[in-house]
Amino acid sequence: MEEAVGLAGAIDLQVAEALIVPISAPRPSTLFGKGKMLEVKGVIETTGSGLVIVDHPLTPVQQRNMETEWKVKVIDRTGLILEIFGRRASTREGVLQVELAHLNYQKGRLVRSWTHLERQRGGGGFMGGPGETQIEADRRLLQDRIVKLERELEQVRRTRQLHRAKRKKVPHPIVALVGYTNAGKSTLFNRVTGAEVLAEDMLFATLDPTLRRMKLPHGNTVILSDTVGFISSLPTHLVAAFRATLEEVVEADLILHVRDMADPDRASQAGDVEEILKSLGLNEGDGRKLVEVWNKIDLLSEEAAEDLKTRAEKSENAIAVSSVTGEGIDELLMRIETIISGKLVSRNVTLGPDQMKLVPWIYERGRVSEREDMEDGSVMIEVEFTTADSEELDRRMGNGPKPSDSWEDDLDD
Repeated sequence: MEEAVGLAGAIDLQVAEALIVPISAPRPSTLFGKGKMLEVKGVIETTGSGLVIVDHPLTPVQQRNMETEWKVKVIDRTGLILEIFGRRASTREGVLQVELAHLNYQKGRLVRSWTHLERQRGGGGFMGGPGETQIEADRRLLQDRIVKLERELEQVRRTRQLHRAKRKKVPHPIVALVGYTNAGKSTLFNRVTGAEVLAEDMLFATLDPTLRRMKLPHGNTVILSDTVGFISSLPTHLVAAFRATLEEVVEADLILHVRDMADPDRASQAGDVEEILKSLGLNEGDGRKLVEVWNKIDLLSEEAAEDLKTRAEKSENAIAVSSVTGEGIDELLMRIETIISGKLVSRNVTLGPDQMKLVPWIYERGRVSEREDMEDGSVMIEVEFTTADSEELDRRMGNGPKPSDSWEDDLDD
């Protein structure tokens, strides 16, 4: 119920009353039984409400019968989420996706109105039925618009593929943030990239995907992608409409599943996220790396936070952080770099006087613990590297195959 109230508040609705309605057997016509229908009607009249939100999918018949009985506008969970998405969409792609999902939702909810606009009866005498009724014309217009939007979104999908192809030419790994809505993805995104994505204590504060370059501790660069938050009972046509956006997740080299560990419902939320990832074709056995980011530890008691951090330290696929205070962020970045570039290795490197140009690169890409300058102009450095950077150093020192570009060019970059 708290989540339902939060969804209503996300589009500035004032909730006069929130009720939990137990249902033993759903009624096909009204979902609720007669007694509950009368009880809700009494609450509507007492509070003077003009809108009722039912946090459950409603059939067109149920929605129409409720509106007739209660004399107010009724929307279900899907309709409410679509309203929020419509308010949040700011890019052309986001607007297209929301409109497509909305039209698919409305297609089954057209009511038989404006019968005076129906065409004259076809055939002779009273036996001929009406020609194209107004509702049929509305459906046809809706379907035409849906087809047009699907074509435009297909173009968006192709454009995204081109952008991805360009990014692969400069092969920065992709790290995607996923998670339940309001888990703190955008706050974490802003913390590690310095971006200014809208981040508020609000469901679906972020809708349009954002990508930024991010420097890791040893100088490697990755592209971080912030995606739309997930939610339970997300309508299938909404997932389909946002497939172009969610393809960023499918293409990612590493997925960070951000979880709100201060939410008592976190276990079921994690299950909902996993179900949506499966619907996108992401399964545990496909070799893709997924790390759980246990966020909002600053909202837990000191004892609970310590327990969570201890559990995370014992796990290879979890890390405890606070996006607000920054606690655990350095460890998270190191974990990302380890997964992307390999584990850290310690090395003692000796550079001759003719190799001194490599010193700045070593300091940039490694963690230097000791350095000794020799009388002959050489230098000994004790340093920690990722596996990938250690191999790159060998190439630059002439101990391995030459890189495609000269290291002098890299230093200039």
